[in-house]
Amino acid sequence: MALADLAVPLLQRFAPETAHRLAMASLRAGWGQNQLKVDPRLASTMFGRTLAHPIGLAAGFDKDAIALPGLAGVGFSFIEAGTVTRRAQPGNSRPRLFRLRADQALINRMGFNNRGIEAFAAGFAAAARAEGRRAMLGANLGINKEGAEPLVDYPFLVQAIAADADYITINVSSPNTPGLRDWQRVDRLGAIIGAIAQTVPSHPPLLVKLAPDLDAAALPDLVAMAIEQRVAGLIISNTTLARPESLRDPARSEAGGLSGAPLFNRSTRMLAQIRLLAGDRLVLIGAGGVATPAQAFTKLRAGASLVQLYTSFVYQGPAVIKHIVAGLPGLLAQYDGERLTDIIGRDADRLAELAP
Repeated sequence: MALADLAVPLLQRFAPETAHRLAMASLRAGWGQNQLKVDPRLASTMFGRTLAHPIGLAAGFDKDAIALPGLAGVGFSFIEAGTVTRRAQPGNSRPRLFRLRADQALINRMGFNNRGIEAFAAGFAAAARAEGRRAMLGANLGINKEGAEPLVDYPFLVQAIAADADYITINVSSPNTPGLRDWQRVDRLGAIIGAIAQTVPSHPPLLVKLAPDLDAAALPDLVAMAIEQRVAGLIISNTTLARPESLRDPARSEAGGLSGAPLFNRSTRMLAQIRLLAGDRLVLIGAGGVATPAQAFTKLRAGASLVQLYTSFVYQGPAVIKHIVAGLPGLLAQYDGERLTDIIGRDADRLAELAP
């Protein structure tokens, strides 16, 4: 068992943000090395890089790109750093991160706290250019709470990171920046994509991260616009503002975005719906509530080519990566697939009807 796995129960004794700071310090120190045995049938090629398996880290954990080598060392095949904004900002007042242990969930209203694009780009470049790096690296970009000009800021951010990112994600779906989700409208999102294309004609593959609270009626036009404007893919999904009646933890009434187990069905249904609309014309990354091999496999069957973790990594540490990666080959055998890529989207029609 890796040292990082042994530290997880201790970290859970601290307040959430204190635990996160300690975890980041240990990752930067290289304490989390995790030797994975990966079945070659799990491999795929994405954005020009070969990934040993489909499990990556969602944005929000390493906001400032300061622990990317350490996160690769614990076993993630790809890591999405950020969200970063043009200017540094402190985020919302504390407390702003809450564990819902009874529900295996988190609520956050962090508010894009980060050191700004200049510091981010320096750390990101160092990791991206390091000899022998093991993970695909993505950069998640957002806008400042005050003084933002999305049609100027997003192109500026893309330009700042374009030389080093394997892919770039446009975040227009966080619930914690006032007005941000309004930019998911087809006309407004299309304007952002167009502004990026005009300012930075040559850039890494561009993805957009969507909210799970979007009306299904909005999805056909969003998918059509993404395909028309040559967006590479979509990440489905961000946190939700919904509060399922099943939530038991006293912290369930806190404001902010809910992630973890209660988000699994909602995000998976949306993922499958988008797969049915897009087919294989967009790369889909599934995020939301994944903690087991079966859940990761379900995301793939719904249409995801890759799967991101966040909340389960907070609760379980690096052990969750090893557990999922070890369990996928057995599930693949049950579906008579030769490679994991064979089952992408296989059950999208059924999973598109999943109850939220």
